[in-house]
Amino acid sequence: MNALFFAITAALIVRSLAAARLDRWNLGAPVVLVLAGVVVGVLNEDSINAVLNTHAVQQVAEFILAVLLFTDATEVRGGRLWGTAPWSVARVLLLALPLSLALAMAFGWVLFPGFSWPVLLLIAGVVMPIDFAPAERLVRDRGVPMHARNVLNVESGYNDGIVSPIFLFALILAGDHNQERTPLGALGTVVPFALKALVAGVVLGTLLAVLMDQAHRRGWMTDQAARIVVMLAPLLTYTTTVAIDGNGFVASFVCGTAFRYVHRHLKARQLRRAPAGRSTASAHSLTMDFQLLEDFTSVLTMTMWFMVGVAAVLMVSLGVSWQVVLFCAAALTVLRLVPVFLSLIGSKFPARERLLLGALGPRGTTTIVFGLLAFNRLPDGGTADTILTITVVCVLGSVLLHGVGARPVTRLLLRAE
Repeated sequence: MNALFFAITAALIVRSLAAARLDRWNLGAPVVLVLAGVVVGVLNEDSINAVLNTHAVQQVAEFILAVLLFTDATEVRGGRLWGTAPWSVARVLLLALPLSLALAMAFGWVLFPGFSWPVLLLIAGVVMPIDFAPAERLVRDRGVPMHARNVLNVESGYNDGIVSPIFLFALILAGDHNQERTPLGALGTVVPFALKALVAGVVLGTLLAVLMDQAHRRGWMTDQAARIVVMLAPLLTYTTTVAIDGNGFVASFVCGTAFRYVHRHLKARQLRRAPAGRSTASAHSLTMDFQLLEDFTSVLTMTMWFMVGVAAVLMVSLGVSWQVVLFCAAALTVLRLVPVFLSLIGSKFPARERLLLGALGPRGTTTIVFGLLAFNRLPDGGTADTILTITVVCVLGSVLLHGVGARPVTRLLLRAE
């Protein structure tokens, strides 16, 4: 394990030292870290399975997911679900996402008839949440209309928070260690977990935002200390909620939402009351409070890409069936595109933009973490191996499709008629 941490740290430092040059060569962090993981995996092929399937890796993956859910809730461009094109975002999240999960389950049943419906739901929960980590340039691409980018940004910020409790419900039903396996028993576990998480997330998010505001007003806290508090908030929320037998993932997401809302509200009130000369500094502080969290999240995200490279070596040794390749190809294309297109019928988006919103759905860190959790917590080795293979193929396919192929697709769909 120590050697693995050393390899990850070295890869992150090398990537950071050459980040500007590598970006000019179109070698983003996902590509570089995946390649580094492949190299380490090849050199340690005999121990990959033992390393990935450990309690330590599971614990790290859970912490990373908690931080990512909190970050997604605080970093949604536009700041809130109802900020930009609210009905379009609601359609994508509340209509297209459930339909995508259902279609993924149905197609998975055709390709993997031996899997139970909880396992199929688990796989759908792994492959359907979108994440812009493998295609960061998409959110800055001016070739994509601003209103379309806004919908994608808000969707990517909220969909993993929506899928998370569904994923955990499926994981319990699929045979998670030491958990009930009947639907009623799983609901009896998940519902109290979720209710406790909602309360804990709202209370902790609100409390931390208010305490930061009061500390700022009294001059007790520096800007650096504020950034540290924001960075530690998801870890505090996750560990506290787990200690009271709640869902730490849901709590982290809810905490991020509550914290962002209260924090911005209090900062805005402070700006209105501040003299003209101090208002600019206060606005700068509002942005800087989240800077350390963003940097910390970037490190965690790059760590997950490294683990994809390591897992890719194991995937090759296990073998990749045509069913896995076909399923991942469908998940990255039609299983998302069709529901998004249908859900936006009657909206302000013309047909080409509806197709674009469906086509631009990169998979990244959330898929990786969900896949690793399933791999670690399922007792059936064959099922766990298949889910890990699906995870790796889906993410690597997304790097190619949404990283390299996003711009040609955008130009094709939005060229002048």
